[in-house]
Amino acid sequence: MEASENFVRERKLKQVPAVLAALTLGLILARPIAAQDATSQQQEPAAQSQQQSSAPSTTTEEQPATPPPAGEPQAAAEGGKGGAGRVGAGFRLSSLGFGGEAAVRLTHSTNFRGGFNFFSYSRGYSNNGIQYNGDLRWASVDAHFDWFPFAHAFHLSPGLMVYNDNHVNASANVAGGQTFTLNGTQYLSEASNPVTGTAKLYFNKVAPTIMIGFGNLVPRNGKHFSFNIEGGVAFEGSPKINLNLTGAACAPDGANCQNVATNSAIQNNVVGEQNKISNDLSPFKYYPLLSMTIGYRF
Repeated sequence: MEASENFVRERKLKQVPAVLAALTLGLILARPIAAQDATSQQQEPAAQSQQQSSAPSTTTEEQPATPPPAGEPQAAAEGGKGGAGRVGAGFRLSSLGFGGEAAVRLTHSTNFRGGFNFFSYSRGYSNNGIQYNGDLRWASVDAHFDWFPFAHAFHLSPGLMVYNDNHVNASANVAGGQTFTLNGTQYLSEASNPVTGTAKLYFNKVAPTIMIGFGNLVPRNGKHFSFNIEGGVAFEGSPKINLNLTGAACAPDGANCQNVATNSAIQNNVVGEQNKISNDLSPFKYYPLLSMTIGYRF
């Protein structure tokens, strides 16, 4: 009996190494399979995510670009070609003299424009025996409303000379012993008290204008530099003449000398001479305007 139990015990002990070896082999074979299963589980969600991101969207549609407002140029709506500048200025040469002007854009087809002009010139001339030494002084300020009916360079510009100080100042004299004429009446300047005086020519201080031309100080095509040429007329009224004379005027033979400033007959002829000069210059009530401007848009 005891021998039988020892035999069984010995047999079981002999089987332990074989069992341990089988368990170890099972664990070694199981580890790669588990690792492969874990890797497959990690790659499957990533593949699904990639498929979802690459699939075309059926819910989102591309929205069309909003068109620019009606009446506005495409360049201005897109901010291209520098179209944002609304102010321009330039140097001007015109029949009113030298000067400058500036314009601001109001709408796509209109501007408001203002400028100034100045010019001076001196010369002597003789009229009816009276020697004048004149100083021409042109100075004015103007404003215009520019309308571009075709939204291009051609424009119509009604305006106003808001300050018109265009005038001529002159000194007048007749050498003693020389004859001269006032309103068709001939006189002789007294040698001891010759005729002298002053004269002034001037216009209305405010005058409406109308201009037509090509060019735009605030170009709509995106350019910065511009060239403007235009012509028109200023309705400044007939020139006014002031003629003031002093000294003594005599009959052509030297008799009956009278004080020019106080003698009523001579003063009537002075007024008549003023009116005559004003009538001779009456075409200038429509003063011609011609101008050229080189400008820059900011």
